[in-house]
Amino acid sequence: MSGPVHGARAEDPSGTAAAVGPRLRAARSARRLSLEEVARTAGVTKGYLSKLERGQVGASVAVLVRLCEALDVAPGTLFEPAAPGEVLRAGDYPPLDFGGTGLREHLLTPRGEARLAVILSDIDADGGGGDEPYALPADVEVALVLEGSLELRFPDSGGPVRLGAGDVLTFDPGERHTFTAGPDGARVLWVITPGMLTTRSASGSPVDLRQRRHPRPG
Repeated sequence: MSGPVHGARAEDPSGTAAAVGPRLRAARSARRLSLEEVARTAGVTKGYLSKLERGQVGASVAVLVRLCEALDVAPGTLFEPAAPGEVLRAGDYPPLDFGGTGLREHLLTPRGEARLAVILSDIDADGGGGDEPYALPADVEVALVLEGSLELRFPDSGGPVRLGAGDVLTFDPGERHTFTAGPDGARVLWVITPGMLTTRSASGSPVDLRQRRHPRPG
């Protein structure tokens, strides 16, 4: 008989199990993965993984390694002291290349964070997403203009939206749109949810959000 095996040690509400479980659950939640998805990838049962996350059972090294691979985390991080969050220092923002013209963009949220993405864009005068509109496979997008001015165009729903410093627009990123900075350029903070760089479309196929400046046929 074949099927998932959990490779657990005996029931083990030890300090190690109690510490590892919440970290596994936090990593899974950050990636917006279900118990079933992670269990299937790691070759364990859903019930076993649920108990492991609650600190009710222990796990072999092999199982922990497979779970870390499924969650794309380093095994050592499961045993590090818990931190209240992940700090990204000024000057250490990882650069992104989402296409467009006259753009310098950086990701401000951890790359494994699937619940939302925060992106900082410095846009040259008249730079932006390009002439052709595009759409994102996401639920909500927010644009906050920190400096300069920005024009967003939604060709399927009317005229453009013009934003100045301090203005905020919340909109549906699934609607085709594009944007252009004003004559003095712009610095814009974008918040997109869900925000994993690789997410899934409504049909279940993978979609790379790094293609956000690449137009989708209307």
